Formats: sequence, C-alpha cells, structure tokens
Amino acid sequence: MIYLLIGMKSKSNPAARGRPRAFDPEAALDRAMHVFWAKGYEGASLSDLTRAMRINRPSLYAAFGNKEQLFRKVLDRYMDGPVAYFGKALAAPKARDVVEEIFLGTARMGDDPRIPAGCLMVQGALAVGDAAGSVRKDAAARRAASEAALRRRLQRAKREGDLPKNADPAELASYVMTVVRGMAVQSAGGATRNQLRRIAQIALRAWPTS
Repeated sequence: MIYLLIGMKSKSNPAARGRPRAFDPEAALDRAMHVFWAKGYEGASLSDLTRAMRINRPSLYAAFGNKEQLFRKVLDRYMDGPVAYFGKALAAPKARDVVEEIFLGTARMGDDPRIPAGCLMVQGALAVGDAAGSVRKDAAARRAASEAALRRRLQRAKREGDLPKNADPAELASYVMTVVRGMAVQSAGGATRNQLRRIAQIALRAWPTS
C-alpha cells in the first residue's frame, strides 16, 4: 500500500521533530468521497473534508491539490469503486442483460449502508454556482461518457441482431440513463432496495424484443 507523509512536530521529543506521520491516501479519498456525496461539492467545506480525511489543510493541498482537484480525484475513485458495476454490466452477453445489470446495480447501491444514498455525480455537482462551473461540466462529461459507452454497446447489439432493426441505440441509452438517474434521486429520498428493484422491473418491460 502506498503512503504519503505528513510532517509532524513532537513537543515531548526534540529528536522526533520533523518525523513524518503516514496516512493512507486511498482511505483519505474514500472519506472525502463520502463528504462530497453527502454534502455536494459546494456544501463540503475544507474543514469538513480535512476533519473526515484526518489530515490538515497543507497535507490535503500537498497530496491532492485544491478542492476542485480533490473532487476530480474523488470522481475517479467513484467510477472505479461504487459504480464499477456499470462497466462490468457492459460485458454481459445480451443487451437486455446489460440493462438489467445496470438497473440492479443501481438498486443495490441504494441498500448499501457503507455509502450515502443517491448518485455522487448528480448530487455532488449538478446544483452548483458559476464559480464551480468547471466541476459541473466535468461531472456532466463523465455522465455523457457513461451514456456513450452504453450506446456503443447497444449499437453492437443491433449489429449482432440482439435488438430489433427499428431500435435506436442512442434513444435506448438515453432512456436507460434517465431511469438510472431517477432511481438515484429516489434512493436519495429514502427509497428502499426493493422499491428500486420494482422500478427496474417496470422499466425493463419497455425494453424492445427482437
């Protein structure tokens, strides 16, 4: 495991002055992710972040950059962690399986006590002011990239005859992502996993069959 170092002075032992104290940057990023997820980008103060990450401000800046840079690193970790199910779902053999796995993965997130409810990329950066416009654009670009990846997978499905000839992969990808974001909003509002699974089941009824 990689560790970063924070300078720490000791009052009791002069020889220990300047001795580094280690912290785990991966664990610190996880804690920052939870703060941004629960409070949003603008709602998360530096004091909130440093307290949760268990580091001081100079250490935060040295290890992760400013608040905006930290948030981008958190989004990377979010994509590789809590929503990694999305990329795995794209490898399912059939288009309907892909979509079902995406819906069910979203429902599972709503019942995971280890993480806040909802979607970090929607709640964290959707409603921000002009000063944080670059953060909003970054999150929007990541959402668009996920939809584009799904669209490409559905285009392949259509070429393989796994979707009807009149199916529009772009419209279907937009539909799926709209349902997913709606499920995330419902989750943030207190919807249970079973309620989210029910939404997924209803949404799948509209899926075209070959």
